[in-house]
Amino acid sequence: MPGFLSGKKQFEESEMYFSTAVEREPLSSQKVNSNLNRQEDNEFYTPILPGLPDDVAKYCLALVPRFKFPVMGTVSKRWRSYIQSKEFITVRKLAGRLEEWLYILTGDSKGKGSHWEILGCLDHANQLLPPMPGPTKAGFSVVVLDGNLLVMAGYSIYEGIDHVSSEVYQYDSRLNSWSTLANMNVARYDFASAEVNGMVYAVGGYGHDGESLSSAEVYDPNKNKWTLIESLRRPRWGCFGCGFEGKLYIMGGRSSFTIGNSKFVDVYNPECHSWYEMKNGCVMVTAHAVLGKKLFCMEWKNQRKLVIFNPEDNTWKIVPVPLTGSSRIGFRFGIMDEKLLLFSLEKEPGYKTLLYDPNAAPGSEWQTSTIKPSGACLCSVTIKA
Repeated sequence: MPGFLSGKKQFEESEMYFSTAVEREPLSSQKVNSNLNRQEDNEFYTPILPGLPDDVAKYCLALVPRFKFPVMGTVSKRWRSYIQSKEFITVRKLAGRLEEWLYILTGDSKGKGSHWEILGCLDHANQLLPPMPGPTKAGFSVVVLDGNLLVMAGYSIYEGIDHVSSEVYQYDSRLNSWSTLANMNVARYDFASAEVNGMVYAVGGYGHDGESLSSAEVYDPNKNKWTLIESLRRPRWGCFGCGFEGKLYIMGGRSSFTIGNSKFVDVYNPECHSWYEMKNGCVMVTAHAVLGKKLFCMEWKNQRKLVIFNPEDNTWKIVPVPLTGSSRIGFRFGIMDEKLLLFSLEKEPGYKTLLYDPNAAPGSEWQTSTIKPSGACLCSVTIKA
């Protein structure tokens, strides 16, 4: 298959890979022969690539550039199933072939809608995603799970009537297609969400008729099912979530039991199935992103300072944001190549995307980047595949 095998070198790499894998997880010859016999006895068995063992063929497919995945998925059901699997991502990671793409929900001109686009791939040329299914919503939440983008709940207005949704849509970043997942138990918007240990959590927000919610639920992708878990101690909305060290952190937003914005941090431990509380949070967060093992936030009160949370010791650090053309611009965050991107919420001539490198030498952490969405950045996620 010359279209997918780039010569002798890659094939030798695949042999080296599988030799290493066999050394790590030795199989008895009896088991190998048994597998081969089962394949030969199955008259319906079709190899992934004729002439190659399936393990080698899978590795060869994992070497293909990411932008070709959608076409590969049309070759056969076996190829499509493999490309969608966790195994495919694992093999690409071991082969050092994971590609990082930045997905941005971009506001159209004059506020007449939005669209998803990809940045940071194919020489930074912006690529459009297929339209997101369902009605146009606000107040929804997004999470990345197993190389896919989940867009959850939110509210819409139809014929002058507000509608709160429990719908969940999934974008397959490998096959460039949308599908529908199981609905959430509770319709909600302006809520917190995050992925923790391969599970997705949705917490708080507003429900039907604008009532504030304390309910929480978790999604199991293996069962395609949402399950209610222990509720928060108080209703909370306008908050956000993130995962650290196997725990779920809920920060920001407001609570009906506090005056103004909440500085309390609600932490959920999946092993104990219970919540506990911290008092060292931040308020009115307009943008947030997890980079490495730290949380980066931009608070509404000061758009020229990053606040960085270290969950290891529950401390916050403040980093000034440099002026580059305007002191009024607010930001949305993106992650690319282990660096933080600050996208402007306002269009101003000559304004460039700011880039913060936490690993740079002191004094050189801030730079500018040519990566820029076609319109206002409403939210962004990074997906490696």
